[in-house]
Amino acid sequence: MNLTLEPQIIRWARERGGLDASALAKKLGVKPERFAEWEQSGQLPYKKAELLAAKTYTPFGHLFLKTPPEDKLPIPDFRTLRDAPVRRPSPDLLETVLLMQRRQAWMREFLIEEGEPALGFVGSVTLSSRAEAVAREMRRVLSFGDAWAAQERTWTDALMHLRQKMEEAGVLTVINGVVGNNNRRKLHPDEFRGFALCDAHAPLIFVNGSDFKAAQMFTLVHEFAHLWIGKDGVSNFEALQPLPNAVEKWCNAVAAEFLVPARELQEVWSQAQRAEEPYQYVARRFKVSTLVAARRVLDLGLASRTEFFSFWNAYQEDERRRQKQKPSGGNFWATQNVRVGPRFGAAVVKSAREGRLLYRDAYNLTGLSGGTFDRFAEKLGFQPR
Repeated sequence: MNLTLEPQIIRWARERGGLDASALAKKLGVKPERFAEWEQSGQLPYKKAELLAAKTYTPFGHLFLKTPPEDKLPIPDFRTLRDAPVRRPSPDLLETVLLMQRRQAWMREFLIEEGEPALGFVGSVTLSSRAEAVAREMRRVLSFGDAWAAQERTWTDALMHLRQKMEEAGVLTVINGVVGNNNRRKLHPDEFRGFALCDAHAPLIFVNGSDFKAAQMFTLVHEFAHLWIGKDGVSNFEALQPLPNAVEKWCNAVAAEFLVPARELQEVWSQAQRAEEPYQYVARRFKVSTLVAARRVLDLGLASRTEFFSFWNAYQEDERRRQKQKPSGGNFWATQNVRVGPRFGAAVVKSAREGRLLYRDAYNLTGLSGGTFDRFAEKLGFQPR
């Protein structure tokens, strides 16, 4: 059976899937010439239309629309890349935001039923609040003293410690480099670094786990600052350059002060200058990326713009080289700990065990099912069913 669709809808589906005609034809199992005919006429077999929807992550019903719908994020979009206009969000980003919104909505209801109070720091400051004062208060809420990161052995240790403290403070923190648990759908850092969903009971931070660990540190704190100012948003940054948006500039300033306090950096900069690589020395001490270290040094007037951009050019080359390296698979259960989170996971398991939540819904919320979900529950300390 053949379907007749609007040619522009087929083209829209292909483009939103990030595929050229040749690549999509291959996924559909046809020659490029054949797919070109479909895209021109709008006529194609029903089974191929189903496959088209699946391969482009497009809802099947959308293929029958007369005009392409607007792919728009449900939260403010603060992404910028150089001076180019913000591009249409990919299906991967859209699905990730919607999944996190579902998790947050469920967790909010759960916490209210449990009698948990609202968190006082969400939306507690304004753009006129000084970055230094807010960063200091953020460290107090997380029970961090001076030079806390220097005590951690590695960037990963510092990141996990920071994430744990945010969870203890009531923030749902998710670090994931793919859509849900689909390892074939990687989230690309050049599209977004992270986002924040504000709520007084269940604030949520999502960090793109495909980014480097040291870069994830900055994103995590940047999104934490979003919660304090009470502003949802999807973020991306390049070279930590000043952004035209006041919210992003403020969150960047708070994150920089939180991770690399001006007073501490000024105290150690003389030592750093004696090191072979001063920015690397600062990065290792504060467990941030060398880019954050270099940018902080520039902002405090400890280095010139010429020195910074000389570093930036070399940093870009290094980033391109690293991007070509394949990430390791890692431990599945450790991965679930950061993709789902122990706090959220425990709440879902508890509700399912008590009959307050259907197991079907628990599976959808966590991306785990059957024996895998049960094993995850045991890893969280629950007795076997």
